[in-house]
Amino acid sequence: MARPKKARCCRRYQADRLYKPQGIPLRGTDVAVVSLDEFEALRLCDMENLDQQSAGRQMGVSRGTVQRLLYSGRRRIVRAILRREAIAINLQESEASNAGVHPHQRRCRTRRRGE
Repeated sequence: MARPKKARCCRRYQADRLYKPQGIPLRGTDVAVVSLDEFEALRLCDMENLDQQSAGRQMGVSRGTVQRLLYSGRRRIVRAILRREAIAINLQESEASNAGVHPHQRRCRTRRRGE
């Protein structure tokens, strides 16, 4: 039996993001899906210039998990660019049933207030 996925703190976005190559209709391309936690690890480490340890603390996961998320997220994005595929950042199916809030965001908000 697999271990349950640990809750992760990620920034909230209004809608899924989709990027596609210019000049190619979306129906004519494959779509590479980047998960929200991969995208959040990329944002924290590459945009916010946090090290993996700090990003892990902010997301509520270990440094090793952040490293794995960075590896898989970068690999998906580079592969999609090289293959001229569209890139979709998926906000998870559960968001619709949670009125726009990921279940782990409630935990993160309460934890941040107490810090």
